[in-house]
Order: sequence, then structure tokens, then C-alpha cells
Amino acid sequence: MLIEFRVKNFRSLRDEQTLSLVADKDKSLQESNTMPSGIKAAPTLLRSMAIYGPNAGGKSNLIKALQFMRAVVAESASVMHPGQAFHTQPFRFEATSVAQPTEFDVSFVLDGIRYQFGFELTAQRITREYLLVYKAFKPQLWFERYFDEESGKDLYDFGTGLKGPKSVWEGATRPNALFLSMAVQLNSEQLQPVFAWFVNQLAIFNEITPLGQHFSIEMLRKPEGKRAICDFLTSADISISDIEVVTRKVSGQAVHFDMAAEKTEVRNEEQEVHELLFHHVTDHGEAVFSLGDESMGTRNLLFLTGPVLEILDKGMVLVVDELGSSLHPLLVRRLVELFQNSRFNKKGAQLIFTSHDTSLLDQDLFRRDQIWFVEKDRDQASKLYPLSDFSPRKNEALERGYLMGRYGALPFLGDWSG
Repeated sequence: MLIEFRVKNFRSLRDEQTLSLVADKDKSLQESNTMPSGIKAAPTLLRSMAIYGPNAGGKSNLIKALQFMRAVVAESASVMHPGQAFHTQPFRFEATSVAQPTEFDVSFVLDGIRYQFGFELTAQRITREYLLVYKAFKPQLWFERYFDEESGKDLYDFGTGLKGPKSVWEGATRPNALFLSMAVQLNSEQLQPVFAWFVNQLAIFNEITPLGQHFSIEMLRKPEGKRAICDFLTSADISISDIEVVTRKVSGQAVHFDMAAEKTEVRNEEQEVHELLFHHVTDHGEAVFSLGDESMGTRNLLFLTGPVLEILDKGMVLVVDELGSSLHPLLVRRLVELFQNSRFNKKGAQLIFTSHDTSLLDQDLFRRDQIWFVEKDRDQASKLYPLSDFSPRKNEALERGYLMGRYGALPFLGDWSG
């Protein structure tokens, strides 16, 4: 379960911005929209969160920041080459920001234990990295690493809680790799759960990693998966009685790289191709359609349903940029309600999404601490803040208030003569 994400000096997020899923003391929708965390510092967490703001206001940058952090954890030790630069994107409108490192920090709960992991980096190297573990109220520092400019070396401080050949892991960690990732690659059992949370428990969909067919297709190839997907589509008023996966083999080419010989070879190989056939039934007959015959909304909903059902089953965190793309507002509402229903969401899955769909600004659907806004100031720096900062009344019309500019985060529309 995600508690908090902090970022500084990433794209338009110049100053430190904090996205918190800690529920406030408001009792409204407490049973459905919040869940116990098992920790004293943040006893109740939110099941979902919606983020609003104008185009180019910074919503997508917030998602990309978390995605960038995840990528550094997953790839810095295994994919990055020695000396390879990070594609950092600091705030560009001030020379001081361009020269400063980008900072990331995440707090999450895993198996009843709170972890806080963070790092700072420039294009050339990791400049700081740390891990705090809260097995009690007071944190244990498992490790901290920082770059000492005078000696030109990384200095480490290890706590007694971290076991294993720390000097070996330290020696193997390159300037452009995280110690956490390298230690896990060298078989640190204690750090493996932290690494795995980023890689396996955090699912992010946006323009960089769009929804694909693969996951839903794999679910459709299994009887229980097909039943779950078809049942959900039926409940969403999509008249599909069955989805058939037809698999055939076609000739294709695959590229193989021989690292020893340093040669690339293109081979002719058979590849599997999956075709989806949609069976529709009405009172007057039935018909079968291909994927291309279905609407964009149906395709998006299908490819989102598979991951959503898996995420709910495993208690993961789902982050989606523009959740309502090509979907009817009532379908988006239904997806949100899945995460806010303890009967479907038994393992603490969370949903974070950006949207322009103001019809979801409804106090019957969201608590006030579940709605957040992002907007840019005159310096083009994005600011992130919750609706609860405005203390709206219990019966306040949130959609109307937002469109009237009461909470900010609206586009500024000037005169245009054509």
C-alpha cells in the first residue's frame, strides 16, 4: 500500500511536491473509501485518488516522476551500462534548478512494515540514496549513501538492521546504479521485498507505457479469466456474450545478438499471433466481430479490465494517466467503485488517476481528501494540493465549484478573434 510519494526538480515539478494517500480525520465514506494500514503513523489510507488540472498543468509529469523512479530502481543495476547517463529532466526555467539533482521519495506498507526509500540523482550519477524501515514507531536506518565531492567517492552509512556482505554490494555499485538494485542483483534477501514492490506492485499506464493487449489476452485464454472479463463487460452494459481467442502461427523474423561473437543475426522463425473474436447476442440474433469492428471505448475497457482484475487480486497500486480516455463517465465511475468496494478489493489495492471528467467530482463517490489538483504558477512550476485545503462544505457541488474556479487548476482562456 502506497502511503506517500515526494518529488522535487523533475520537469515542471520544481519545488518539492507531496502526494499523500493518508486519510484525514473526516468520517465520510470511511468504510468504503479508506482501509486500515496496520501502522500507527498513518493508520488509515485511501483506496483511490483523482487528480485534476488543466492541460500542461503538470498532472502527467507527476505520473512520469513516479514512473521514472520505478525505472531507476528496476533498471539501474541490470540495464544501465557503466558511464551511461540518466535521462534526467530537471526544471529548465531556472539555471539553479538545472544544476541541482532530482529527488524522489516513496513510503509504502508491505507485510505490516513501513518502508521509506529515496534517492537523488543527476544525469551522471546517484548523489544520495537511503532506506528507512519502521518495524517500530522509530525508524531503523538500513543504509544511506551520499556522494562526497571532495574525495569524489560514495560514502556509506549502514545500520545494524541490514545483514549480508554489505562491503561486496558497496564495491559493486556503480555511480549510475542504485545500491538497493545492485544488492538485490547480488542476492540480498532483505532488500528483495523493497525492490519487488517497485517492480511487481506498482503498475503505471500512460503515453510511455500504454495499455496493451497482451495481459487481457492471456487472461482470456484461461476459463476463469475469460469468465471474469466477460462478466465485467456485461455489467458495464457491453453486449458481449463471449470472447474467443484464435491463435495461429505465422512466419516472421527475430533478431538475435551473439554477445561472445558480437554479431547480430536475423532468423526466420514462426511466431504466434492472437486474434480476438467478439460474440454479440441480442433478442433477434447473434453476430461475431473482430477487434477492429469494436469501438475504441470497448477496446480500451477490455485492455484495462484484465490488468484491473489482476491488480485487485494481488493488492497492487494502479496509476493511470487520463483514465477516462474513450470511456463513458459511468464506466470510469464503475472502475473506481471496484477499488472502493471491500468485496472486490480484499487485499488493499489502490487506484491513482488523472482526469478531466468533472462529473466524477461527486461527494457521493469521493471524500474531499481523495481529490487533488495540479496547476502551474507564473514561473511555470507545478503545484500539487488537495481539495481538503479549501474545506468545502459537506453538500457543496464540487463540479460546479471547480468549473467556477473556486479551487484553481483551470486553464486560462484568453480572447481569440480567429
